[in-house]
Amino acid sequence: MTETITIITAVHAPGAEHLPDAYKSLTEQELPAGWQWQWVIQEDGETDAVTPFVPDDERVSFGQGRAGRAAMARTMGLARARGRYVKVLDADDMLTPGTLARDIAALSHVSIGWATSRVLDLLPDGSTVGFDQDPPAGLIERGTVLEHWKAHDYRAQVHPATLCVRRDLLMAIGGWMALPASEDTGLLLALNAVSRGWFNAETGLLYRKWPGQVTSQASHVHEGERSARMAVIGTRAEILAGFEGWRFEDD
Repeated sequence: MTETITIITAVHAPGAEHLPDAYKSLTEQELPAGWQWQWVIQEDGETDAVTPFVPDDERVSFGQGRAGRAAMARTMGLARARGRYVKVLDADDMLTPGTLARDIAALSHVSIGWATSRVLDLLPDGSTVGFDQDPPAGLIERGTVLEHWKAHDYRAQVHPATLCVRRDLLMAIGGWMALPASEDTGLLLALNAVSRGWFNAETGLLYRKWPGQVTSQASHVHEGERSARMAVIGTRAEILAGFEGWRFEDD
């Protein structure tokens, strides 16, 4: 029996030109025996700008819908996800070789609900910069991401853009939070509230820095909106953590 890992990508017109690089990084993945990948691309909107960059590959599923930002696009894309596991890949980022195999290996542990990995920022000049707060490789206990996030100005010690999660757990959590930004951080904290995770110390993602990315816009750091986003994210995680009967267990 063949198992599937679904890679899900939200894309809007300005970032569509980076899809071929993301695709190349997918084709270079070597999966364990008996595994295959599916790439679900969901456009945040209905334009003619993205389709030319979508690969002609039977493993790729492309969809469009009303614009509502990345959270809605990813969650709508879940309708086409066939995989046992769901891996996030932003349209302008790239996986490093071996990433999917390491995620699959981590999630083979029955007590692990999600996995993340080390990230390198890919700068416009081609150089890379690492993160100085990576945790030790291995198990991430429930609640530790929230503790770090609150103590470090709402910055988690693992990057939500590297998430790989069991599809049933992702659906139970409700997908990505309905926020204009930080929706992936909200998902990460919610997952850690109810399940243990895993951190792979090997670099799993090249996180492209470029002027058109959403996180580089002034609105992303607008203090009023940011405070509101963080308040909702933190409260949700704390409430989930308080539901003692709501814990992930894989039989």
